[in-house]
Amino acid sequence: MRKQDERWHTNPDLWEKLKTIAREKRHKPTEAENLLWQELRRHQLRGLNFRRQHGIGQFIVDFYCRKAKLVIEVDGPIHQYKAEEDAIRQEYLKSLELKVLRFPNDAVLNKVDEVIKRIDYRLVESGVPLSASGERVRERGR
Repeated sequence: MRKQDERWHTNPDLWEKLKTIAREKRHKPTEAENLLWQELRRHQLRGLNFRRQHGIGQFIVDFYCRKAKLVIEVDGPIHQYKAEEDAIRQEYLKSLELKVLRFPNDAVLNKVDEVIKRIDYRLVESGVPLSASGERVRERGR
């Protein structure tokens, strides 16, 4: 692991405590998280690898792409009560030079194609290269 990337990973002792929570979130995702995961998994978007429920520091983020330095959060109704916690998380992630995209549940559930286009736009904007196959956002039959 490169020295620069070490700060993006959770301390092993802390991860032992967070691992159970992350595992449970992966096994019982919200409907919106599951829908977005179906679109991001298996290198479907620009050939990039996304991880879900990934530990960064003391936080577990919904989706993370290391190559793009991109965090994607899907915000359900509970986030309206966690604004201060979300702001702290956002500042911490920005301090690591990570980009953060947030989408409300209903945007993912009702307009997943638009959400994917916004993610792809951010990837293009940040200069993430195409995969070896030249894949961009895959053609979608919706």
